[in-house]
Amino acid sequence: MANHSQLSFQDASSPIMEELMGFHDYALMVALAICSLVLYLLTVTLTGKLSSSTVDAQEIEIVWTILPAMVLVALALPSLRILYMMDEINQPDLTMKAIGHQWYWTYEYTDLKNLTFDSYMTPTTDLPLGHFRLLEVDHRVIIPVESTVRVIVTADDVLHSWAVPSLGVKTDAIPGRLNQTSLVATRPGVYYGQCSEICGANHSFMPIVVESTPLANFENWSSLLSS
Repeated sequence: MANHSQLSFQDASSPIMEELMGFHDYALMVALAICSLVLYLLTVTLTGKLSSSTVDAQEIEIVWTILPAMVLVALALPSLRILYMMDEINQPDLTMKAIGHQWYWTYEYTDLKNLTFDSYMTPTTDLPLGHFRLLEVDHRVIIPVESTVRVIVTADDVLHSWAVPSLGVKTDAIPGRLNQTSLVATRPGVYYGQCSEICGANHSFMPIVVESTPLANFENWSSLLSS
C-alpha cells in the first residue's frame, strides 16, 4: 500500500512486479549515464576550442552512431524478456473472470461451482475503522498464495482496466473481447488497485481489492460461498 510521501513503487508481491521494478531501475541507470555523457560533452564543447579535427572526425561520427544502437539493444532485450514472461500462462491453478460494469466489478471463479459475486466500493459512511477510504470493497477477491491464477478480463458496457500495482497486473477490459493475464502472490496480504481506464462519472469509485491467503483458508472460503 502506497503512502503519502512515497516516491518509488509499492512493494512487489509477485515475480512479475519484481522483474518490472528491476528493469525500471536498470533503465534509470542507463538514462543517468546518457545524461551524464551529454552534459560532459556540452561542457567540453562550450568551454573548449573548436578545431577542424574535432568537427570533421569520422571516428566520432561512427561512435555516436553505434553507441545509441547498442543502448537500444541493451534496453530492448530485457524488456522483451519481461514482455514474454507477462504473456506466458502455463497450467494455472485457478481461473477467475473479472467483468467491469459502470461502476463495479463482477467476479466469477470458473473452476468452482456457483461462485460469483459483485464487488462494490464501500461507502464512507459504512467504512470500518482502519480501512482505506475509496479503496475498500464489500467483497474482496480471494486467491491462494503462491498459486498461479489466470484472470480473464472483459467489460459489459464501456472500457475498463483491471489493475493491481503490487501484483504487476494491468489488463484492459473491453466489451465483446476477452483479455487474459496471470498473477502469483508470493506472500499473504491485501493488495489494492483501481480501474485505470476513464469509464464515466464514477470512474474513481470502482476499486479492486485482492486478498491472498493460504490454500486451506481459500478452500474454506470458497466452500462457504458455494454452499
